[in-house]
Amino acid sequence: RYLTRSKKYESLFKTTLSKHGLPHDLVYLCLVESGYNPHAYSWARAMGLWQFIASTGKIYGLERNWWIDERKDPVKATDAAARFLKELYQKFGQWDLAMAAYNGGPGRVDRTIKAQKTKDFWKLRLRQQTMDYVPLIYAATYIAKEPEKYGFTNIEYEPELKWDEVTID
Repeated sequence: RYLTRSKKYESLFKTTLSKHGLPHDLVYLCLVESGYNPHAYSWARAMGLWQFIASTGKIYGLERNWWIDERKDPVKATDAAARFLKELYQKFGQWDLAMAAYNGGPGRVDRTIKAQKTKDFWKLRLRQQTMDYVPLIYAATYIAKEPEKYGFTNIEYEPELKWDEVTID
């Protein structure tokens, strides 16, 4: 089901990641986060394709009020996620730590690194969800790139999302 939605957003994601100088494989983070579902909602109250909690969404300019929730907007949320991931990579210098911080919070990852005196993700003892998160993204990347190799066949991909932008008064 998740793979069927993957091509719908792939062009948007890769264009945005390129604009920010980020690796295209980060599109698979979204596979793990939301299954490419813009209406996904987590137990932690994270919303949208990139699963922003309200406070992080606000930091990255995503508006949320009674009428709209830009965490569900594919264009705005993808740009916000790219900026957040870029900052995390600049802070931690490694993608595994940046992804762990995306999941568990940069403060928690930073405190854990200092307390445990290692920047090796595989040696850190973080919350179990975060320890499982990074390997899930790696696995999702392998599967999404070659689904047939891993037993996912006859996938009917949804068509690419297309839209027009207009100015209204």
